[in-house]
Amino acid sequence: MLTVTKNQARQFILLKQGLLGDYRFIRKDGAYQFVRQAGCIQFDPVDVCGRNAELTLQSRVKGFRRKMLSDLLYRDRLLVDYSDKELSIWPREDWPFFSGYRERSVAHGRQFPGIPELEEQAIAYIRKHGPVSSDTLPIEGTVFWHSSMHWSGHWEKDSLAARSVLEQLYTDGVLLIHHKTGSRKYYDLADKYFPADLLRAPNPCRDEEAFTDWRICRRIGAVGLLWNRNSTAWLGISMTTEQRNASFDRLEKNGSISAVQVEGIRFPLYMLREDLPLLESVTAGQADTRSRLEFLAPLDPMLWDRKLIEAVWGFQYSWEIYTPAVKRKYGYYVLPMICGDRFVGRIEPKADRKSGIFTVQNVWLEPGVRRTKKLSGQIDKAVQRLAKVNDCTLPTKPDDTIQEN
Repeated sequence: MLTVTKNQARQFILLKQGLLGDYRFIRKDGAYQFVRQAGCIQFDPVDVCGRNAELTLQSRVKGFRRKMLSDLLYRDRLLVDYSDKELSIWPREDWPFFSGYRERSVAHGRQFPGIPELEEQAIAYIRKHGPVSSDTLPIEGTVFWHSSMHWSGHWEKDSLAARSVLEQLYTDGVLLIHHKTGSRKYYDLADKYFPADLLRAPNPCRDEEAFTDWRICRRIGAVGLLWNRNSTAWLGISMTTEQRNASFDRLEKNGSISAVQVEGIRFPLYMLREDLPLLESVTAGQADTRSRLEFLAPLDPMLWDRKLIEAVWGFQYSWEIYTPAVKRKYGYYVLPMICGDRFVGRIEPKADRKSGIFTVQNVWLEPGVRRTKKLSGQIDKAVQRLAKVNDCTLPTKPDDTIQEN
């Protein structure tokens, strides 16, 4: 088993993530390449200073703009939004791997009387008229239905028929999201945008075990290092502890993953075998570890296992968006700040879409981090980049909001 220091583990993860040294991911092509590397990035509709997926990309992709992700999803069709780690964005090329999801969705929909007939009506209408939302599809009334996808939040026994049939066809893979207007989704037929050979491609995984192995490798690659423990990094993968243990055993034996012992951490961590050259460059002191300051998204892949982050960095992060205001330690939508190979604080930014003004509500520095001129300058530059991503400008005289713990 390989043994590394905590500092080497930090540098390896950050280099894998593209958060240390020079930018590896550049503009729209870089955004696409990062999603391919991560396997998936989580989608969340809350937009305080950019949505989660946009924030994930802006921290890694030089020159990123929100339109780039929209184009990759809805114009170029190289990415798709669908279930994975809850609702996620992932590469179109992975469509065949999720055929089991779609098959289960089809079987699930057939449990509800009337749904197959409504599906035929909806498909015929969309084929003739083009993209629709639940407001524009002329199917009225309610139906007894609930989604097979837990992240949808729709478990009503009597739900709007138009919305229900669209979501059913979407999880079946018959429909794709054509575009979004705010949080409203417009759907169109998948066969208009995806080639037939992709839609009909057989699942590369021979069985559910192979699919679980593929997904575990994918999640390890998304983070860089993960341990074989219960973790929110495994959200969306249906497996017991025994199944997860068996998968790790198979993957280690066939050489897909390698165990890494990090000094001071009781449990071994695991990396993709293909990332061994990167780790070796870190341990040899040959990696590009030049410092950058970046803001991380609340559901950033690097933060998928917050206990792991605490073990490796000693940094505790809780997304307080659902915490009552009186119980929050920091704020409603607070982003961790990482500079070089350490977490230096948190920031609470806000983009006012109507005025086009980007403000910083608060900045909290971690214990032991001093507010130097250099650090303040790095924070200011990162704020300017994020304001630009949000198509906003900064106030002429920004408030002095940095707080030291």
